[in-house]
Amino acid sequence: MGTNSSRQKTAEQLREEREKRITDAIHLEIPDRVPVICGMGYFPAKYVGIPCSAAYYDYDAWFRAYQKTLPDFPADLIFPQPFTPGKALEILDPKQSRWPGHGVDPYHGHQAIEIDNMKGDEYNDFIKDPSDYMFRIHMSRTSDKLAGLASLPKLSGLHGGMGAQMLATTFTQPDVSLAVTTLLKVGREMKKWQSRMMKFDKMMLDLGYPRYFQGAAMPPFDIISHSMRGMAGTMTDMFRRPEKLIQACEKILELSLERPLPPPNERGNIRMFMTNTRGSDDFLSKKQFDTFYWPTFKRLVTALIEKGATPCIFFEGNFTSRLEYLLEFPRGKMLARLDTTDIFRAKEVLKDHICIEGNVPSSLLQMGTVQDVKDHCKKLIDVVGKGGGFILAPRSSTDEVNPENLKAMIEFTQEYGVYK
Repeated sequence: MGTNSSRQKTAEQLREEREKRITDAIHLEIPDRVPVICGMGYFPAKYVGIPCSAAYYDYDAWFRAYQKTLPDFPADLIFPQPFTPGKALEILDPKQSRWPGHGVDPYHGHQAIEIDNMKGDEYNDFIKDPSDYMFRIHMSRTSDKLAGLASLPKLSGLHGGMGAQMLATTFTQPDVSLAVTTLLKVGREMKKWQSRMMKFDKMMLDLGYPRYFQGAAMPPFDIISHSMRGMAGTMTDMFRRPEKLIQACEKILELSLERPLPPPNERGNIRMFMTNTRGSDDFLSKKQFDTFYWPTFKRLVTALIEKGATPCIFFEGNFTSRLEYLLEFPRGKMLARLDTTDIFRAKEVLKDHICIEGNVPSSLLQMGTVQDVKDHCKKLIDVVGKGGGFILAPRSSTDEVNPENLKAMIEFTQEYGVYK
């Protein structure tokens, strides 16, 4: 039903209809039916029979794959895997990622690799001068080709002609020259593909899909534990240098709030993507969460709401024991996407306060029957959707799911999903 009716409407009508449905649900109003959000990821590769590496090395094939797949799976919002030039990534050769066709099988998705880009005795350097630290020290460790950035003098110490001479002399060093040349090559490669990447974005709009997010913001603790210290280093710091870890989180929060919000979408909404990964029950005790995570996370989310944005937060892992914390945020101003959190417990706690998104298991979509999927969606709609404040979505990745099951999830929700 959803597919046929969708094809009879213009792209603008579909975007307006879908945008309103999502916005109403987030604001705890009652839309015409339960909305469906679907992360599409690398699923189109499986659906049309091409390798996932096309997302990096074959723009035309990746464009056609999404162009074919999206009309057949008409969710209200789609979280895509856009095209990114693999050649640019190969030139940079980042240590923290591997992608299909480069370190990963062409038919599998990308991988994130956690490395220690910041040493335990460098907190003061970061806190005192974040821009200098991130450019010269942190970035120099993200790729062997950028190691020369560490040889640059602090830019704040360069004055007048003598400073320019000193900087120019430094550029002649082989490792510095390699870093600068690498960045130029990556920039040219990305610029060469910019129009095509914009075409990919326009294709989604032309098919009637609103832009999912207008920007992103990350919890300070996650930034440190993901891309700076790594989780192993961060866990050590919680015991060896807790004050410095807290000060670094405060500095990151300060920098995050200094940035202006991105422009709104065509309907005036600003949805900000965020993940809450290291704040889950799986990583931190309640005492650690209260000390290191919650203070800056709460202030970040609250400030974004006060500025007029809608935080859309993916609570990765299990957040069941911490659901009550979310009651401290303003009513109807954010979206909580749940992973392994008990979504039925979440409804009991968050009903009439925060819109819940989730959480059809990827394992069910991959290995279950169509009837299994429909039964699970029915339970979610009947229980979690009762009274509003619910958006149905897969729990996590859809890369390997059964196409029939994904279609059943979307179409059943469109047909059955009227709020009770």
